[in-house]
Amino acid sequence: MSSDSGAGVGLPNEEADPGTGTRGVGLRTPGARQAAAEQAPVFAGATLAAVYVLGEGEGELYLTGTLGGSGARYGLAPSYALAGRSPAADAFRAGRPLWWSSAELADRRTAPGDNGDAPVGATESPEPLPAGISLGAVPLGVNTRGLGCLLFVDENGDGFAPERRTLLELYADHVAARLEAGGEPDAVGSLTRTEARALPGSALDGLRVGSFTVVLNTGLIEADPCMLELVDIAPERFDGRVETLLAYTVPDDLPALMSVVEPGRLTVGSRELEFRVRRPSGELRWLRLRCRVLPDAGGGPERVLGVVADASYLRPGADEVSRVQQLSAALANATTVREVGRVVVSALREPLGADRVVLAEVGGDRLVVTLLDPPEPGSWPEAWRAEWHAEWPDAPARALPTLEAALREGRATLWPAGTGLEPSLADVGPGGLAILPLPADGRVVGACLVGWEDLHEFGPEERSLLTATAGLVGQALKHAHALDAEHELATMLQRSLLPRRLPALPGGVAVARYLPAMVGMDLGGDWYDVIPLSEGRIALVIGDVQGHSAGAATIMGQMRTAIRAYAVEGHPADVVVSHTNRLLVGMETDLFATCCYVELDMEEGEAWIVRAGHLLPLVRHPDGSAQEVAAEGGPPLGVLADAEFAITTLGLLPGTVLALLTDGLVESSRLDLEDGMRRLCHLLTAADPSDAGRMADALLVDAGRRDDDVALLLLRYDGMEFRPIRAGWTVWRLPDAVLHARRFAARKLRAWGLEEEVDAALLVVSELVTNALLHTQGAVRLDLTLGVDRLRVAVSDSSPRAPAKPVIVDWESTGGRGILLVEAMSSAWGSVPVSGGKQVWSEIVVPPREPRPTDPPEGPAEPEPEADAPWWTALGTP
Repeated sequence: MSSDSGAGVGLPNEEADPGTGTRGVGLRTPGARQAAAEQAPVFAGATLAAVYVLGEGEGELYLTGTLGGSGARYGLAPSYALAGRSPAADAFRAGRPLWWSSAELADRRTAPGDNGDAPVGATESPEPLPAGISLGAVPLGVNTRGLGCLLFVDENGDGFAPERRTLLELYADHVAARLEAGGEPDAVGSLTRTEARALPGSALDGLRVGSFTVVLNTGLIEADPCMLELVDIAPERFDGRVETLLAYTVPDDLPALMSVVEPGRLTVGSRELEFRVRRPSGELRWLRLRCRVLPDAGGGPERVLGVVADASYLRPGADEVSRVQQLSAALANATTVREVGRVVVSALREPLGADRVVLAEVGGDRLVVTLLDPPEPGSWPEAWRAEWHAEWPDAPARALPTLEAALREGRATLWPAGTGLEPSLADVGPGGLAILPLPADGRVVGACLVGWEDLHEFGPEERSLLTATAGLVGQALKHAHALDAEHELATMLQRSLLPRRLPALPGGVAVARYLPAMVGMDLGGDWYDVIPLSEGRIALVIGDVQGHSAGAATIMGQMRTAIRAYAVEGHPADVVVSHTNRLLVGMETDLFATCCYVELDMEEGEAWIVRAGHLLPLVRHPDGSAQEVAAEGGPPLGVLADAEFAITTLGLLPGTVLALLTDGLVESSRLDLEDGMRRLCHLLTAADPSDAGRMADALLVDAGRRDDDVALLLLRYDGMEFRPIRAGWTVWRLPDAVLHARRFAARKLRAWGLEEEVDAALLVVSELVTNALLHTQGAVRLDLTLGVDRLRVAVSDSSPRAPAKPVIVDWESTGGRGILLVEAMSSAWGSVPVSGGKQVWSEIVVPPREPRPTDPPEGPAEPEPEADAPWWTALGTP
């Protein structure tokens, strides 16, 4: 193609034009003007292109930008009145291109009603039009709305040949599309002068346009350098064949492009389409083609003149291949059905400009809606709102026959506006509706509806994107359901190894939270427990077994059982942890565990903390400040058999909150441990301790997508309003030891004001002490504890064997009735192991104690006889 019939677009460096205030090439000296005259043409041999945009009030056309030089050099005014006579105004009003040679422009300047030296209709005093130039005026946006006018200047005064006019008109179409894409089309007609001058960056700047000519009877094509650059073909490698250009085209777009170059499929007229080419880097580039088929002498198609422009500005996002890749990556990380729905909305609604998106699953003969966007019922048709009984509406598939047919056939269907659909579907997308069945493993598992409120045209690339999306989403839904089922099973097994409920505590409230990991469906090893001990003491324990597997969960269950067993035996905190450590070492497993064990005296507010490789506990003081407890630590359990574990003592005031946690709450791939602990301290300070459950929930507020299990155990220490009153007696193995035990108990009970309960209590004391003396060896001890509304009688001995209630007791039996009597007199009774033996206890209901300014202090144990004193010194009087 000759240079004067189609040159590439040159983009000279632009600077402010002092004559017009617009952007262009400043020509301040004759030398500069000469240089501009000698530069490469703008397009199709034109020396200059100038864009005029309809301004505020639709009364003027403002010059917004030029390419190829300054408009003032050719006498172009900064603005033209639509009511006046000027090339730009005349073409805009006529709605068709106008062309003038230099002779025709001279006749126009001297026509009646014109100012001879100035351009007709100029609102300012421009320089006179140079002689010997040709001028073309092409209106912009004729097929939609008048946006402005594009003026072309050629320093050849012979005018524009027909083929050049065709190419320039096609070029103007690209400029109009670029102008419309640069902002809201409806707002272009109301621009102020300042706003209009800011538009050239969206109209001309960076607009790359190439041209080509195809001779249909030979199949040869002439393409200018810019055309070859857009397709990424080096000029020396181009052989002038159409097939060479088509080889760079994406296969899906070949049929549409072949319709432009195949003689048998052409008709005289204009064509417009968009297609994609694959660049050597693998990237896709969108191109927009506009062409006209020129007839021969007989009226048949002879040649195709076309203009190709980079259409990337019309598609600011990635092409559909990249979108599908991004969607696939996002769906791979979606582990729940709800997450799949959110990914679908983000991939379809905004990129496609849709107004409504529905994701539903097929459940039997019903459609179960998983997600609606927007979620407000008012945004949906009345038929949908009528079914809105729960979080989302659902309906039988037979109520939507069009959707039912699409699900049955399993093919995506696109319904343009005005199609006769049932109202329940038509109102979802009045401007256009896409129905996408979601296939997975040979069956349809759901459907996705995408609706547009305004008129929407479905392009070929959109069809391919929606079809690819449907297949990906169907597989993701099936995968998410499988993960949901595995996650539910893992959670159920995990929770079966944890306490079902926490015990009520005297002087405090304990709450716990457990959240399984969201990444990976294996069982975790986090555990916690609250263990009631004797004499107003409790034990809090939290731990984490290494790894996520069935083996870790098994070790976790064994560790929890072992710690509970060692704790209720009455061992000190460090001994409990040491015994558990030796047990895990002896199990010869490759796993280790961390643990934090806290024993608390709820009466005195004292805590003894032992750590085995675990995180520090946190404490929130009554004044609201929170910090880590600087507790000494030892190695994890299962590492060293002879490891020692130090005890750290902590005093608690009423209103103090103690928090034990696992690392899943404060550490992840996105959060460092130190930052997580600081964040949790801030949350602990801000939380309201009046409701321990809500406080625990507040600490889990950021534990959404979790890499690891999360376990949290909180204790709010309130202090005891009534401190128990205690008294103890060591029972000597004497013939009348039971008598003296009864006298001791009677004396204490009367001192405590329990006159009516003395007989029942003494009967229990007699039976328990007698059993201990008859069936065990070693020391026996009697302990009495008066609580708020309970009297506890406990007898400890050195035998680990618990008393057994006889199954059958007949008249001839000589024993077995004692436990039955204890059971009859007690509201509750039982046996707990203690160090080296057991303790049998019984509780008797007593009248509630009245609040008093000060309760009697904890009663000291009854004086015991000296080791070398006579045995009768142990006797006393009631």
